[in-house]
Amino acid sequence: MLGPIDRSDDYSRSAGPADARADDARADRSTERSGASQQASAPSPRLALVPAALAGERLDKVLAKVFPEFSRSRLQSWTEAGRVLLNGAPAKVRQAVPLGARIELTPDLLPEQLAFTPEPVPLQIVYEDDALVVIDKPAGLVVHPAAGNWSGTILNGLLHRYPDAAGLPRAGIVHRLDKETSGLMVVARTLEAQTDLVRQLQARTVKRRYVALVWGAMPEEGIIDAPIGRDPRERTRMAVVAGATGKHARTRFRLVDRTVWNQQTISAIHCDLETGRTHQIRVHCAHVGHPLLGDPVYGNARGRRSSAPLPGGFARQALHAWRLGLVHPNSGRAMRWRADLPEDMTALIEALGFGQDGAALEADEVDDDDAYEGFEGGYEDEPEDDSDIE
Repeated sequence: MLGPIDRSDDYSRSAGPADARADDARADRSTERSGASQQASAPSPRLALVPAALAGERLDKVLAKVFPEFSRSRLQSWTEAGRVLLNGAPAKVRQAVPLGARIELTPDLLPEQLAFTPEPVPLQIVYEDDALVVIDKPAGLVVHPAAGNWSGTILNGLLHRYPDAAGLPRAGIVHRLDKETSGLMVVARTLEAQTDLVRQLQARTVKRRYVALVWGAMPEEGIIDAPIGRDPRERTRMAVVAGATGKHARTRFRLVDRTVWNQQTISAIHCDLETGRTHQIRVHCAHVGHPLLGDPVYGNARGRRSSAPLPGGFARQALHAWRLGLVHPNSGRAMRWRADLPEDMTALIEALGFGQDGAALEADEVDDDDAYEGFEGGYEDEPEDDSDIE
């Protein structure tokens, strides 16, 4: 079966800060309308003296140096809102900062920082320390509250397990997985760690690999390089779009195995995200005529989807965030984790007849990927015991 092909990635609203801000702004507006959030305590002012090395620099550059826990865009918006004082006077973004100047920053309480209700949502923790948490998310669990899912989310569970998360944007969530996608995601426990991890995502130093089952005979390997944006005909969907509305999106894939079921070829592939657009793997695979099995949104692309129900009533996209690698924001160590395929995908793989000769799967058990070279073992070498699972 395909289960042993490896063990420790989708969603992926984890591209650059601009994309994250757009997604978060939509979620925040919905949150405010719903009344599901509650007021948090106002942040305390922060003080800094300008060191000699930064004297004469523009304020926006100085702020990024003395308050690295905040993004440049956030610091700029606070400056424009009068929340930055330079020697007691309201500052301007582009003004020069004199030696020894006193900067006072009063962070704004952003909508995304408003606390949601803590709930005892079970979280399968595969690794945690003072800076970050790695979660193995089951299919069906929503990551962040939004219209139709205001409770019972990972965010609610994080607030219950880590009360300090109420002071972090999105309770420390760095990137997300679709509701019906299973597997690994990382959550920050401090603002500094969250800022660092978001920057790693932007710099593409976070390694994310998925296992996917798709219709048709995929090539041995390749790159899908096609911009993704909102579908102009159906705004609830994403699509490959041309022009300024499409954002750069790039997915690498490699064939693991093939099988024939119900007179149709099905491929098992590994996908590595080089960017992190919403529904990226699902959209890219559908775009090249190989949609994911069970995908209710993109599964009918080019008539590849079978009319027959999948074995065992499998009814979600066959996608699992299988491997995650990143640089620890505190120690600087490169770390990685794997998550076993969930039972429903393992059962589907067996029922479809993958790996009958076992050759391809045995070869894939060898970790020979250059993308993960230098990353130290995390979960696969140092598994957490059951006491770390709520």
